[in-house]
Amino acid sequence: MFSYRNPDSYAHPDAPGRPAARGGRGAVVALLCAALTALAVPAAHAGTPAPPAGQEARQAARFWTAERMAAAQPLDAPRHAGTTPSSAAAAAARPKGTLFQGTRLVGTFFGSDGPRGTTWHCTGSVIDTKARSIVLTAAHCARSMTGDYIFVPKFVKGAAPDRQPYGIFHIKRIFTDPRYVPDRGSSTTKKAASDLDTAFARVSANQWGKSLQDAVGGGLTFTRPAGYTHRGVTVVGYPSHRHNSAGRAVKCTVPTTQLRGYRQLSMTCGGYYGGVSGSPWITDYKDDARTGHVIGNLGGYNGGGNDANVDYISYATAFGADAANLLARAVADQAPPADLPPYRGLSGSLPGGAGRWRKAALTASGEYTGDRHGDLLVVWSDGAVTLYPGDGKGGFGAEKRLRAANSTWTHARTATGGTFAAGGRAGLLVRWSDGEVTLYPQPGPAGLGREIRMAAPGSAWKNAAQFTAGAFGDDGGTGLLVRWADGGLSLYPRVGTGGLGTGTRLLPAGGAWTKAALLTGGDFGGTAAGDLLVRWADGALDTYTGTSTAGIGTKTRVRGPNSLWQRARVLTAGAFRHDGPADDLVVCWSDGEVTLYADTGAKALGTEYTLVHPGT
Repeated sequence: MFSYRNPDSYAHPDAPGRPAARGGRGAVVALLCAALTALAVPAAHAGTPAPPAGQEARQAARFWTAERMAAAQPLDAPRHAGTTPSSAAAAAARPKGTLFQGTRLVGTFFGSDGPRGTTWHCTGSVIDTKARSIVLTAAHCARSMTGDYIFVPKFVKGAAPDRQPYGIFHIKRIFTDPRYVPDRGSSTTKKAASDLDTAFARVSANQWGKSLQDAVGGGLTFTRPAGYTHRGVTVVGYPSHRHNSAGRAVKCTVPTTQLRGYRQLSMTCGGYYGGVSGSPWITDYKDDARTGHVIGNLGGYNGGGNDANVDYISYATAFGADAANLLARAVADQAPPADLPPYRGLSGSLPGGAGRWRKAALTASGEYTGDRHGDLLVVWSDGAVTLYPGDGKGGFGAEKRLRAANSTWTHARTATGGTFAAGGRAGLLVRWSDGEVTLYPQPGPAGLGREIRMAAPGSAWKNAAQFTAGAFGDDGGTGLLVRWADGGLSLYPRVGTGGLGTGTRLLPAGGAWTKAALLTGGDFGGTAAGDLLVRWADGALDTYTGTSTAGIGTKTRVRGPNSLWQRARVLTAGAFRHDGPADDLVVCWSDGEVTLYADTGAKALGTEYTLVHPGT
């Protein structure tokens, strides 16, 4: 029977059965030198053969004796119980975390970083990935891991490394979002960037040569939550020994709400003292389970606690596109790019919250301001028309109102941007409910400009369900691809201020194209030819590269049928991230979230960035 009173009564089944070597001064120096070398040049990129599996952990085990781990000091901010007389009744009523023996998927870090000596540093959890070596924690913890660190799943205080249930794992590389910058003189921040307080670590094999996931037998599934309100989320962490002499883990299952003004979860439960930063927030927790869904990590505003640093108020970053991109980098063992779009908090990179963006009826992209950056034009359900100037880096400037809310523009049924006139500036083509088609050759920040009638009211264009402009013309000029209500597909290769020109039928009426829900033109193949992206009614995504009067082009399945993309209400492609190909896809979702998929290709969506966060 495994006992905290007698850790030696438990022996790992894979342990070699010999005690760890004693750590002397030479061993410490060798360990620190090896750690610094690993940090400066990750093993995967050093150009030298990788060390034998488990060597780093075996070397670390010589230093991390049971006594050193037990004596390690917490690095994160101290938290207290707040036991004033006026709060006694409230303290008695609020939930209290339960100390227990821990779970295989959650552990703690230990570090040796020079002047501070040995440190007990935050909580981590195992994430299920193809790399099988990824640990989740908080960025404010990871930024302090400047020396040698190990991760110990289901840590047992008083047990030597070879008697820890799953061994110890040496930290090879840390991944944090470069936009997470602590406040001056602090390891944490209270600014919008606190939403990015998530980090991932890659670890080497344990001292018996097993990968992290092989050793613990599973991992948590990284999950992006739908909103902030949840009935029961379980938070598992390791409080410091100041309030936890046995070194046990703490768990609490409670409802969560949103930390107002931040993309963060909030919970109320006592017992979360220093050391719990990085703790996973799990929606379907079971004791010692091998799986589960994690939606955030303890951290965020002030490192995951309120200004008073009480033990019963905790925050967590709610996972979104930023954390997903960071995890993908960790799995690929690639450093995050240095040119990430600026982080603007809940507003993302577009003004207004999700409540407003649920009312976006139509979008169009083009170069509308004369600065050669891609801009976004929006028609709202109340008839307002607005322009968002792009900055060329995936961000957008202040809104320019082109038309106030009005009844006329509530009759706009489909719209697209394209270069329809001389001068290189983009225009806006609109089909109205009565079949009229009009062109605004050069709308800009000052207004929509002049209007040209392209088709009269009552025309056959009333049956144009959707259209999109692109380089579909035979000479590379702007063409208009039209999906008719009967499922037929036509291409008008020479659309300009002189008219729509003569169309070419690409596909007959009927068939699958009656189920084309959304479409947009772009340069997804990287050839400057006209390409088409289609979202089908079942959520599938396809690209058609090289679309022209010769045919619809080469089809590539990007996503199979799925419920997520059925929620995509409006989309457009443009040159928003770089002043180059029109391959950045902007999507407005049914819950008001707006995302940008930068550098989307013919075979895969690009890197996702959040422009408007859901639930705001």
